[in-house]
Amino acid sequence: MSTPPPHDTDTPRDLVGIGVGPSNLSLAALAHPLARLDAVFYEQRPRFDWHPGLLIDGARVQVPFLADLVTLADPTSPWTFLNYLRTHHRLYPFYFAERFHTHRAEYDAYCRWVADNLPGLHFRHQVDAVRWNPEREVFEVDHTQLDADGEAEALGRTHTRNVVLGIGTEPHVPDPLRPLVDAPGVPVVHAADYLTHRDTLLAAGHITVVGSGQSGAEIFLDLLRHRPTGRERLHWIGRTHAFAPMEYSKLGLEHFTPDYTRYFHALPENVRDLLTDAQWQLHKGIDAGTLAAIHDELYRRTLDGDWPDTVLTPGVRVRTAGRIATTRIELHLEHIQQNTRTRLTTDAVVLATGHRERPLDRILAGLDPYIRRDNSERPRIDTHFRLLLDPAVTATGCHVYVQNAERHTHGVGAPDLGLTAWRSATILNTLTAEEPYPLPTRTAFTTFGLQQPHHRVPPARQAPTLTPLVDRR
Repeated sequence: MSTPPPHDTDTPRDLVGIGVGPSNLSLAALAHPLARLDAVFYEQRPRFDWHPGLLIDGARVQVPFLADLVTLADPTSPWTFLNYLRTHHRLYPFYFAERFHTHRAEYDAYCRWVADNLPGLHFRHQVDAVRWNPEREVFEVDHTQLDADGEAEALGRTHTRNVVLGIGTEPHVPDPLRPLVDAPGVPVVHAADYLTHRDTLLAAGHITVVGSGQSGAEIFLDLLRHRPTGRERLHWIGRTHAFAPMEYSKLGLEHFTPDYTRYFHALPENVRDLLTDAQWQLHKGIDAGTLAAIHDELYRRTLDGDWPDTVLTPGVRVRTAGRIATTRIELHLEHIQQNTRTRLTTDAVVLATGHRERPLDRILAGLDPYIRRDNSERPRIDTHFRLLLDPAVTATGCHVYVQNAERHTHGVGAPDLGLTAWRSATILNTLTAEEPYPLPTRTAFTTFGLQQPHHRVPPARQAPTLTPLVDRR
């Protein structure tokens, strides 16, 4: 659906969502049954897609299938992953597969099914600005409808009481590697575009993968599987001290609960910043299964008595990078622990250097005078995912909510799919003031901090007493 339905432009909507990734798609799905909520969502892309360049065969989502768009807030919703399977007559195959973690391509297909069937989503609509209208006491959202070529087709303005930003992340390239991005004739590809350029990469003589997270591991494994034994010519480097597994213990995973999110939000700003860097292994480590698959593939290639032509070096950073002539690349490397330096010449580079939150400043430039910021000039965000704005705005009951842009205030779980439904439900409960989605008061066995509020959990209902059947024989 690309053209919004007729709407009285003088009547403000209850909610405008900007961006349709998993976060706002979850919000739209949970908002759908709320009949009195007038909501619309704009996305500049032509359709929903989720990291299409990383939908590598066999790659799995790192959260269980219950962490879909809605289940952890409303398992009875028609937009659950299980209902997606039922609709496609695939419940029994999924049941017998006995897989708690789905393929990444399947998660993308599930989200696309929701996006294709859910009303209120308008693709090819680019939001240009958000402003506050003090006379009418509403937000103004300016947007441009794009044609199939991405050119402006029509301009529009929507008035709304609430805005939810879900603009997601964008590929990150560290400064030392930026000179490579626009190097003509040299295959330098960010992991986000890996599948699009895989054939070109595989044709290169020597390939270097930069980045020691999950994407780097999956790409290294995929390249390894597509290169002949003895002629792999692959080099994998990363800044971390090891190709380290992701923290996946049961209690470790409780950092991705509402309990921990509330605890983190209440910490002082400087403590939050220290924790954000220190907790890298909770979200930047590598799935143990992927590490095992890499080792298995490397081991298989030693069966003829030789070693594969691969180099795996952690603890290395790229100091500078540039081209040699027009077809080769030179990386200046530094080993962090040894304090040694060397040069690496390669024919192609994959930048598995992660993603970063998209800056909110462009869209929110018109609201800048109203935004309250922290000591690092980042927007302050309250426990209900609302930007702290000037009281002249919030006193009217109008708010700007953010999704997957609040790691500095809400912690490591901000981008995690497992908290998506809870966050969406929290936003809708706050926005409607009616609690359409009752949420649990306690979600972790761990007590984070000495002054955590005591959550009273109601006792389980006692089962009714059963009367034995009388044997009348």
